[in-house]
Amino acid sequence: MSAVAAIELTVDAAPERWHGRDDGPGTEHLRWHHAISTDTGAPGPWDAAFVGFRSDEGVRRNKGRQGAANGPRELRAALAPMALPAPLTALDAGDIEVTDGELESGHHRLGRVVGPLVDRGVPVVVLGGGHEVAYGTYLGLVSTRVVQAGGRLGVLNLDAHFDLRDDVRASSGTPFLQMARSEERRGHRLDYRVLGVSQPSNTAHLFRTADRLGVRYLPDTECGVLNLPAVDAFTDEFIDSHDVLHLSIDLDVLPAAVAPGVSAPAAHGVQMEIVEHVCARVAAGGKPLVVDVAELNPDLDTDHRTARAGARLIHRILTTHHARTTKV
Repeated sequence: MSAVAAIELTVDAAPERWHGRDDGPGTEHLRWHHAISTDTGAPGPWDAAFVGFRSDEGVRRNKGRQGAANGPRELRAALAPMALPAPLTALDAGDIEVTDGELESGHHRLGRVVGPLVDRGVPVVVLGGGHEVAYGTYLGLVSTRVVQAGGRLGVLNLDAHFDLRDDVRASSGTPFLQMARSEERRGHRLDYRVLGVSQPSNTAHLFRTADRLGVRYLPDTECGVLNLPAVDAFTDEFIDSHDVLHLSIDLDVLPAAVAPGVSAPAAHGVQMEIVEHVCARVAAGGKPLVVDVAELNPDLDTDHRTARAGARLIHRILTTHHARTTKV
């Protein structure tokens, strides 16, 4: 846990109380809604922190199906009743909202919340929102003490798409090219990796862009159960090569049957057991960690499948990270 002085976090929408099933008192009945504090002025200590990014603007600019702005609400609702294996405490800092089309200023507002939370030494989960959320997460990470002191930043994207589009304006298809260019301005090369890329969903130009930038990737056809040793090697090399980890999860990496509620459902995708395995492996790596979860569109989400899948991944990441840190 991180016990430090309270910090001021400026958000657009204050956090709301989480709700869920209550089976009685005591740690044996703990669920996520019991573990959440919405008092951003309290010093903690916390074992994790959440911030929402309510944005559809990047999806709109990318000509996708809008509705992801309501993703943070649904991810919280799906996570709240999940049972905790051990006591922990987490802060919900509230939401950044992009309501006026000003995505760029929303990115900077998100960064100003993410950075101080990371500096508290706890894993941070950013609840999207379209995948444009990833650039705001990055802006927060590069402002942190560990990166400013020279820590190596690595970005692992679980996604059917590279999201390296070279568009006039930022969108849900551009965040990782934006990061690459920002890193160039800092005098660095972005170490960007993608697991689950779908060849039919990315043009030859995007593959050439990825090669030019030195992006390492595993296609969805090489992420099955029989490929698990290669998946583990890919993941472990990412963890071992960096001091700070940015794990970006686009829920369209999952098969459409598991995640129908996204802008572009996957015809193939990577099975949930593999995605969850990778997430847990990253969480157990012992490095400072920020996770963003993107592209949940509740309007398209049959039986809340996508929200529950996203919440399950968040649950696995944070409980795995907490179990590791409490053993150290």
